[in-house]
Amino acid sequence: MIVAGREQARALAADGPEIAILGFGQARVEPAYMPAAPVPATARALDQAGLAVGNIDAVTSHNPFAVNDIVFARETGFPLERMNTHGCSLVWGHPQGPTGLRAVIELIETLALRGGGRGLFQGCAAGDSAMAMVIEVRA
Repeated sequence: MIVAGREQARALAADGPEIAILGFGQARVEPAYMPAAPVPATARALDQAGLAVGNIDAVTSHNPFAVNDIVFARETGFPLERMNTHGCSLVWGHPQGPTGLRAVIELIETLALRGGGRGLFQGCAAGDSAMAMVIEVRA
């Protein structure tokens, strides 16, 4: 994946949708509460994007345990059945880097197939930390 400015991206892929990163967040929770870490990371990413979870059309996650998505859905109100529509790291495997990138790509594809929209990738990492990223796909 290449992250580039608008002009560079158009030069590399003139016929694809425009994808913008709207916000990014990181968080760390107290030890042994790793499944909860994506929630504050998401709050920071949404805040930076100027959005609420209700403005998000799709969510993908790095979730090495099912409890991660259950905690996320319970704490944010995002419907669990609308998350990870094309699979997740429970299916693809671990570690964070490759599966996180795949989840971001799956999120882009999901939104592109729907004609565009806003999406959120979130996931936990080592040391009870997490990150989140809000993107927008403009078809």
